[in-house]
Amino acid sequence: MRLRLHQFRPRTGPYEHRVVQPRRPLRHTSLSAPEPIGRLLGDHDGLNRLAGLFSFAAYSRHTIVHIPLRTGVPPDEGVGLGVGERVDLVLAHHTLGLRPSKWPELRRKLLNGTDLTVRTDEARTARDAAAWRAYCERTDNRYELRHATHARTFFLYGNRDVFAEIAMAFAYAAGWGPRQKGVAKGDSALVTGLGTLAQGPGGGHPLEILICFKPYPPYAHFRLPGHRPAAGTRSRPSPSTG
Repeated sequence: MRLRLHQFRPRTGPYEHRVVQPRRPLRHTSLSAPEPIGRLLGDHDGLNRLAGLFSFAAYSRHTIVHIPLRTGVPPDEGVGLGVGERVDLVLAHHTLGLRPSKWPELRRKLLNGTDLTVRTDEARTARDAAAWRAYCERTDNRYELRHATHARTFFLYGNRDVFAEIAMAFAYAAGWGPRQKGVAKGDSALVTGLGTLAQGPGGGHPLEILICFKPYPPYAHFRLPGHRPAAGTRSRPSPSTG
């Protein structure tokens, strides 16, 4: 996949950071913080580009990936008990040492970015995701995906293989979400989720993020990605699939 990004080089004291953002916003994708249930709701374009962004993050150990999601179209469903406020998303390798408390300062310095185009390697991502799944099946596996919510931003801290696995989860959601029952009428469909989030003390309902597909209106124009219109009909891009 080819990703078009903005690249920034903000400094804090003697340190220079590399931060990238999607050049074009994920307009019809939103994320709510897990309290204890989070919900990522996206159309085909948003879920597909999230797959690419997680794949890029997997192999960019020294880069912070910032995905603004608060400024898009507000979701018309999914607000309720246990679902937190809308948040942006930040991906960083745990070895980078990014502290959520430092993020607002960095975010204010994301000015005058330069254009960057990168390509992701889906075959390599799939191989590393498979290696991660094999590791997770081991009885001695105790891994939990570190996360935090601060300054209306949800942070995920991982490594190459876990980000690759999440990339594959989003690719699966982008591919199979449009095929779920009821989506052509505007209903959302739960496709998969992030079930390895680190859990807080005290028990209670486990923290999780549900990954859901939902086309955006007008739903009468929705069609499956790659679907060709019937002979004699006018062909035009579908706004529901990006």
